[in-house]
Formats: sequence, structure tokens, C-alpha cells
Amino acid sequence: MIFPQSNIINVFLHKFASMELIQILNSFVALGEKLKNLEATQKEEWVYHTRGFNKWFDEKSIDQALEGIVILLEEKNLQNFVNQYNIDLSRAPKKIGVVMAGNIPAVGFHDYLCVLLSGCLLEAKLSSQDKYLLQVIHQLLVEIEPEFANRVQFTEQLNIKSLDAIIATGSDNSARYFEQYFSKVPNIIRKNRTSCAVLNGKEEAQDFENLGMDIFQYYGLGCRNVSKLYVPKDYDFTPLLDELCKHYTEVAYHTTYENNYTYNKSVYLVNKEEHLDTGFVLLRRSEELVSPIGVVYYEHYEDEITLKESLKNEEEKIQCIVSRNGEWKGSFAFGEAQQPKINDFADGVDTMQFLSEI
Repeated sequence: MIFPQSNIINVFLHKFASMELIQILNSFVALGEKLKNLEATQKEEWVYHTRGFNKWFDEKSIDQALEGIVILLEEKNLQNFVNQYNIDLSRAPKKIGVVMAGNIPAVGFHDYLCVLLSGCLLEAKLSSQDKYLLQVIHQLLVEIEPEFANRVQFTEQLNIKSLDAIIATGSDNSARYFEQYFSKVPNIIRKNRTSCAVLNGKEEAQDFENLGMDIFQYYGLGCRNVSKLYVPKDYDFTPLLDELCKHYTEVAYHTTYENNYTYNKSVYLVNKEEHLDTGFVLLRRSEELVSPIGVVYYEHYEDEITLKESLKNEEEKIQCIVSRNGEWKGSFAFGEAQQPKINDFADGVDTMQFLSEI
């Protein structure tokens, strides 16, 4: 199911009712409540249509995405967030084009939220892998506050001549195209990133269970999913693997995930590459950061000083780092990689500050 495009594009471009910030905030708080209390039949419909575009997006993944959005839209979180910025709703609204990713369900919601909180207009190009979910969330918002119908347009192709700024997320290859094509307007261009974990040998069973969430939520498809472990020399993986086997074997029930795991296992066996195998995930030593689906890379480090240097060299490719209780400087605690706060901006670029300065 694809929603029809608006026939009132001139209205979208030029005509708005004035909205107060408190009105915008209240609308999003109400949206959070609607999502929190979504009826089972409506959620089933959403899952059915969302999976029609992307088989990775099962009910569990969609539930996790919606739960994350609900947390973002809690009143205290929204209020504290906007209080950090000088939001001027009296100025003529700028029109922002957003090219959204499609690796996890409704991954573009944070950009959607920031654009509307800033008082700007949104022209959004959805990923072909995630065309449905954000649109039905938007319809809920319009039911709460009809004025948002005039502030958001979903399109198959951005009209760059009418845009005041661009936010685009994609692969490293598409980023090169974005940087050239959108060079004449203010922009945020996001490239491929991944996440990693720092282990020190002091972890306990609960730490490993939480780390499993960072690895397996969304089947490892997100840039905040851990795809690389940094471990001390002579690290014993047995306790980690035991805990993963206790809690995460169900990922193999997803046919596409299982196919990826089986393929990579076959490659390692044929090539006689050393690896560890739980029956649903493979651990392989590698200096690379981004592992295939069904595989987690690991690398030994000699000491914290050399590890800091290694991570510093890779910081442009790392979305976030997790560690036990967040002990590694600048890291999240195990289990929190896919639970970003409202001010945890992708690639560390403050989207709201960018929008307020256009």
C-alpha cells in the first residue's frame, strides 16, 4: 500500500496556519500516547503492510521501533529537548528535504520529528524498503493536529530547486552522489556507520545478555547494532557464547537471517577460515569493522592506550560504542545501543542546531 501524493502542493509550499511551539509539542505527546495504546488490529495491519516492503521487518522489529518512538515522545523528553535550542516559529518556514534510510522500521522518524519541531516544512523521500510505517504514523499526527497535513509531503523525487536544506542518509556510494547533487544547499550527508563493543574480561552473565540485544535487535541491520567486539588478549569467549545461546537462538527462526548465517558459515568452512559457531551466529577474528549479517567480528587489543588510538582512527565509521555499565569513555551501557535518547544524533551531528541556523 502506497499513500497517494497530495494534490495541493502549492498549499504545502506557501500556506500555513501559525503554530505555537506548545501546540506542536502537545501534538507529538498525544501521538506518543496513540502509539503506546495502538489497538492490536491496527498494529496487525501496520505489520502486514510494512512487511510487504521489507521481509526483515517482522512484528518484533516493528514493536521495538514503535517503543523507541514512544519514549522519544514522552513530554519531559520533548520539553527538555526543545529547551536546548532557540526555536523561532515567527520566521518564514524553511523547506527541508530528507532522504530517509530503510534499514530498520521508521528509522527516519527522528529527522521527521526534528524538522517539524523546528517549525520547518518537510519533503521526505522514503526508502523503497520502508515506505509504509512513517506514513501511517504521520496520519495519526494529522488526526491530532490537521495543520501537519500542510507541513509534510512524501514524494518519490525531491524537488531540489524548492528546498532550503537537505538531510540525506545512505551508503558510502550514495553519499558521494548526495554530496555532489546537493552541494548548492546546506546539507547533512550521512554515510555507512556501524557500532562496536569494548570488553575487558570483567563482564558477567547479565552484561552478555544485554550485549546480545545490541547485536541482535533488528537482526543486526542498524548502524547502532554491534558488529565488532574489541577484547583483551587471550579472551575467553565461552561465557559470552553460553549467554547468547541461552537468550538469542530465536533469531535463526527468521528465514532471511538464517540464510545469511548459513551462507557465511559455508564460506568459512570452504575456505577453512577459523571461526566460532553457536549455531545461529559466527564469531570471526578480523580488523574490519562491518561484519556480514549472522557474523560478529572480534579483535584483540594489547592495552587501553592502543585501543583508544584504534577507535580514534575509526571514529568516522563508528556510530556508537558500548561497554560494561558504559565504563568506556563516551560509550553506552550494554543493551542501550538501540535505545538512543532524543539528543543522540546520528553521526554526532546536531540536526536541530543545523535546522535552527538555516
